[in-house]
Amino acid sequence: MSERIPDPARPRTVLLRGGEVHSPADPFATAMVVEGGAIAWVGEEGAADSFADGVDETIHLDGALVTPAFTDAHVHTTATGLALTGLDLSTATTLPGVLARIRAYAAARPADRILLGHGWDASAWPEGRPPSRAELDAATGGRPLYLTRVDVHSAVVTTALLDQVPGVRELAGWHPDAPLTGAAHHAVRQAAYATVTPAQRADAQAATLAHAASLGIGSLHECAGPDISSEDDFTALLALAAEGRGPRVVGYWAEAITSAKGADRIRALGARGAAGDLFVDGSLGSHTAHLHAPYADASHTGTAYLDTETVTAHVAACTEAGLQAGFHAIGDAALTSVVDGVRAAAERVGTDRIRAARHRVEHAEMLTESTVAAFADLALTASVQPAFDAAWGGESGMYAGRLGTDRARTLNPYAALLKAGVPLALGSDSPVTPLDPWGTLRAAVFHRTRAHGISARAAFTAHTRGGWRAVGRDDAGVLVPGAPADYAVWRTGDLVVQAPDERVERWSTDPRSGTPGLPDLTPGNDLPVCLSTVVAGRTVFGRPNE
Repeated sequence: MSERIPDPARPRTVLLRGGEVHSPADPFATAMVVEGGAIAWVGEEGAADSFADGVDETIHLDGALVTPAFTDAHVHTTATGLALTGLDLSTATTLPGVLARIRAYAAARPADRILLGHGWDASAWPEGRPPSRAELDAATGGRPLYLTRVDVHSAVVTTALLDQVPGVRELAGWHPDAPLTGAAHHAVRQAAYATVTPAQRADAQAATLAHAASLGIGSLHECAGPDISSEDDFTALLALAAEGRGPRVVGYWAEAITSAKGADRIRALGARGAAGDLFVDGSLGSHTAHLHAPYADASHTGTAYLDTETVTAHVAACTEAGLQAGFHAIGDAALTSVVDGVRAAAERVGTDRIRAARHRVEHAEMLTESTVAAFADLALTASVQPAFDAAWGGESGMYAGRLGTDRARTLNPYAALLKAGVPLALGSDSPVTPLDPWGTLRAAVFHRTRAHGISARAAFTAHTRGGWRAVGRDDAGVLVPGAPADYAVWRTGDLVVQAPDERVERWSTDPRSGTPGLPDLTPGNDLPVCLSTVVAGRTVFGRPNE
């Protein structure tokens, strides 16, 4: 690396050379120039010599890969940080193992007013059930405990926490000795998170942003709302991100509105839209996703939180105000309510205005041919999480247990969405599944239902440029002159180009393809390691000793 003293009167310029630059501007690019916060030039090594004497710094890539930084289109930043720094049960495989971890955590945190944990999933445990309230009371020594299921749509709690939430036993979703859902869950969540101090919250948010940066993630879409966090949490996160020391954060606030006054309130919070986890239903794992036909393992159809009329009013109000609208919808009945509501809003305010607004739907798992077509017609962005399929898909996964194998095979049809022209933005829903961009791409390509898998190139685009397009930016998420200088540098193996074949395992290393290569994502291969992450021309992560 070489560097010269910059002139403070002009933007700092950096030349990266001697690597592989993933750019549609030049599939053979090995070098890139960054000026200030933007990409200035992309090209091949020979032409880079003409820039060498005029830049402030030259970075020799030594064969490393440079890509646009990833965008994770669905994150819960504070909850992710609390999971990173707190009681994480995502790797627990038995009920006794969970109880042992709780006992150890409680003993190590004697001063915590409420113990917080996340990530249990009893569907794969030998016992087949979550811990009972009596077991939790015993494991904590009678202290307050809030423990969310992996999907964050239900929680188990101790008696001591229930005693701090007056009236919880009369709320919808209350169960005497089973996980809490719905309003009861939201009430205990608010009580639990109210004990998190501003300092704890700031530490958790900073931990998430630092972890994201270490994974080559340059921007996050924070999906917040009154049923999930708090206004103070949301505004504090946006203020922290605005300091520019980590990934960008685009905030969504999930509160239904019906008027311009409501839209003004959303804007005043700093939100990009009244969207994200505005719950039309719950989750499949917690039996709260809203279905047209009953669950295979339960005699009901889940829970509807919003009806079609509410969806219509919200979308119309947001469109009139120039805000993005959006919803959390997983079950087929919930998705029907969304598309019916958006169509009704289009009749009210005009289809062209609906399409231009780029409204979005989070998760969108249980789609049908008709709802896919409606997404395309209404230009709804599908903000999806391929790691859900990796975790719970397949013939013997949780989805099959909840729905039966035939219905489970229809979930997360990414190929059908792309074929119909539906915009995709990929994310994690962290802490539901981890921040893991290359793992997310692998899950999208090697879908457990083979027909739903997409190409590596399409998945990569959806996890970089797709996230930017989902917030109304068509000029970013790609390494071309004029684009924001948000990029990551990776240590990886040979780059390959996926062959135009329905069998996703076929790859090509032929440079004559004229398409920028990507790492081979075949399961079993090592995934790339992030060496550095740059946002708006500022380095927000650098791997030590690299």
